[in-house]
Amino acid sequence: MASLVGVYAASHGPLLVREWESLPPDQKLRLKNGFAELGRCLAAARPDVLIVVSPDHWSNFFLDNVPAVCIGIGETNEGPPEPWMKAFPHREIQGHAPFALHLVREAMKEGFEPSVSHRLKLDHGVCIPLWRMELERLPRIVPMIVNSIEPPLPSLARCLAWGRQLAKTIASYPENFNVAIVATGGLSHSIGEPTMGAIYEDFDRETIRLFSDSEKELVRFLEEKLPSSCNGSEEVRNWLVAHGAAGGRGFELVDYLPVPKVIVGCGFASWTIPA
Repeated sequence: MASLVGVYAASHGPLLVREWESLPPDQKLRLKNGFAELGRCLAAARPDVLIVVSPDHWSNFFLDNVPAVCIGIGETNEGPPEPWMKAFPHREIQGHAPFALHLVREAMKEGFEPSVSHRLKLDHGVCIPLWRMELERLPRIVPMIVNSIEPPLPSLARCLAWGRQLAKTIASYPENFNVAIVATGGLSHSIGEPTMGAIYEDFDRETIRLFSDSEKELVRFLEEKLPSSCNGSEEVRNWLVAHGAAGGRGFELVDYLPVPKVIVGCGFASWTIPA
């Protein structure tokens, strides 16, 4: 049977690439170390397949078709389409079609209704964390696109439920291999709003604290505060998927720092997976 061997989360702001060389040295070092620690943990876990939970930044979908959740079921996906991501070392990224189809079929049996794609463009949301982690070996990637860009968005409770469903489905897959999950995005940032560039550090730190509290309190806080805490903060939904997959426990903060140069409250986290 397949095993869930690691759950992680990291920010993915575009300026983590575009402004990387101009970052203040102390912040650049902390960001580098945050990604490196997740890369070290991921390498130690040795996953054969990596589920990456990320939004789509208009690379595959637009207003005429915005699925709440889309799972990539192809054997290969395209690397990032953004011109400023051209140095990313993978133009094609291997998937795992049988396992991805298993995720979809089992989800549908449980009342979830994901969209599917046989070939996705994996934009900076997926690829920046993979790149900055400096992995020697890239596992097969199964992308899970969660809409946190254009309302209506999936509910916070539904994102937690998706995480629990992933964990259950991984455990039911008959092939003997290791699976890890990386959630990307967040924390607070404002894009294309009058508050463009704002970072809500108090919101971020309370969100981080509540990941070690009850799911009920975490969801209550986010439902109350997200509408007034920058549109980019909605990407915390991906962290909720990860949290659900870890059973709502075991959260460990690797680092958090607000980085005005990249206009993101940057966070790095892992979850301890019960034996």
